[in-house]
Amino acid sequence: MKWEQLLSNKRFGQEKSPHREDDRSEFQRDFDRLIFSAPFRRLQNKTQVFPLPGSIFVHNRLTHSLEVSSVGRSLGNDVSRQLLERHPELGKTHLTEMGSIVSAACLAHDLGNPPFGHSGERAIGAYFSEEKGRMYESYFCDETGDSLTPEQWNDLTHFEGNANAFRLLTHHFRGRREGGFVMTYSTLASIVKYPYTSSQASKKGKFGFFQAEAADYGKIAQELGIKKIRNAKGNEQYARYPLVYLVEAADDICYQIMDIEDAHKLKILTTEETQELLLAFFDDAKRTEITQRLATLDDTNEKIVYLRSVVISLLENECVRVFVDNEEIILDGRFEGSLIDHISERPCQAYRDCVKVAVAKIYHARMVVDIEIAGHKVITQLLDLMLEAVTHSDRIYSRILINRVSSQYEILAPTLYERMMAVLDYISGMTDVFALDLYRKINGMSLATV
Repeated sequence: MKWEQLLSNKRFGQEKSPHREDDRSEFQRDFDRLIFSAPFRRLQNKTQVFPLPGSIFVHNRLTHSLEVSSVGRSLGNDVSRQLLERHPELGKTHLTEMGSIVSAACLAHDLGNPPFGHSGERAIGAYFSEEKGRMYESYFCDETGDSLTPEQWNDLTHFEGNANAFRLLTHHFRGRREGGFVMTYSTLASIVKYPYTSSQASKKGKFGFFQAEAADYGKIAQELGIKKIRNAKGNEQYARYPLVYLVEAADDICYQIMDIEDAHKLKILTTEETQELLLAFFDDAKRTEITQRLATLDDTNEKIVYLRSVVISLLENECVRVFVDNEEIILDGRFEGSLIDHISERPCQAYRDCVKVAVAKIYHARMVVDIEIAGHKVITQLLDLMLEAVTHSDRIYSRILINRVSSQYEILAPTLYERMMAVLDYISGMTDVFALDLYRKINGMSLATV
């Protein structure tokens, strides 16, 4: 793969439109469009890990996305600078704007996540694979005159927020509707961590785009020159787009380290536990220097904030080094794993220790599990009612529910698959509060207006 082709400011859906003349680059416009969009604003009311804040503020999807974008910009800028020193002939390409591309992609990476955190994703997949939604695997819809293909069924049973983000950013441009994001090809490619459909997903169920958007990704891959490779099973698939590694690294760094900080604020982890976890990233000399600095700070939270900042800086520098050192392998599509997997031994082990603590003490904390239980119940019932409505739209109650859905969702699309995907578009676009409020209204628990 070649940087000259990989970095393109052509817009998906407006390929023939001329570029605007002002001080902003096309990638900066991507960033601005995302910041001012309704789906991005809704992230402020979507759970990241912990329940939405009461008296203690913890991260939500919006604050997480902003932080990831900040780290992503640093990663992109630092990699760009070092690559330009190695390849000065690329100075007139978009390599100089790598930081802007990665930053915009980081803003968008969580747009497709449903309410109630990662439990929302699991609830949707479980509904089709384990619960009442199993009936739709062999369901024949009289209204549309069709049923689901095995590939389409995989999309539902392995519902993925990553694939849904790509869908959200691209699915307006199939000739039926105008509007939407119209992002650049490079920004769109940068959010697809797993460049294959659900049919090629790993045991963990991760994939990058639904069947409905497979042709869209193929168009982007062809434009950017993303090569095809053979996976471990011998099947052909696209190689990862190089900037995906930087977006993934920014996300890995932020969610893991910020979850530790949030757990400290909520007293899930003690100050001593938190400090030890974060100091473990450094060798003895650097650890002594940091400890001396901590001694000058009186406020405990300020100490943790300082520790968090130096750890993020270390991890950012390490990931830049790994990317630049492996540029050739990355461009050839042969780099395996994430950048974090290849950083120096000490910080890599410290990162893994943070992951272990997070799994043992944070992700299984009672307040986290409680939101998962409630979210699963809410999403399951909303799916029940909305899917019944779109498959039996002639019924009175079905029409009432359908009329409540915004016209932006193609809830009565021509095929069963499109109708079901429109329901997932509608539910995954909800905030935690909106989903809970709708659930209460449907069950007669509340008649108050929003």
